[in-house]
Amino acid sequence: MLVPGTLRDKTGGESRLEVEVAEPATLGSLLDALAGRYPALERRLRDEQAGLRRYVNFYVDGEECRHRGGASAVLRDRGEVQIIPSVAGG
Repeated sequence: MLVPGTLRDKTGGESRLEVEVAEPATLGSLLDALAGRYPALERRLRDEQAGLRRYVNFYVDGEECRHRGGASAVLRDRGEVQIIPSVAGG
C-alpha cells in the first residue's frame, strides 16, 4: 500500500506498507489488517461504521475502488493500493 505524505505521520514515516491478508483478499480485509497495526491511520481512512471515508480515495491497481465495489474490491496477489486524500481549499 502506498501512503501519501500527509498520512505518513500515522505510519511512523513509512511510505509503503507491505500487508498480507487471507484469501479472498479485499480492500476491506486489507484495511482491517492495517487497523491493528496503525489505529491512527484507520481513523483517517474509515468512519465509525468501518465505511470508507468520503474524502479519501483508494486506487486498486490504478483504478478508483468505488468502480470496483468499494471495500469489497478484490485485490490480486502483489497488487498495489494507493491512498489519495481529497484536497480542498480555495
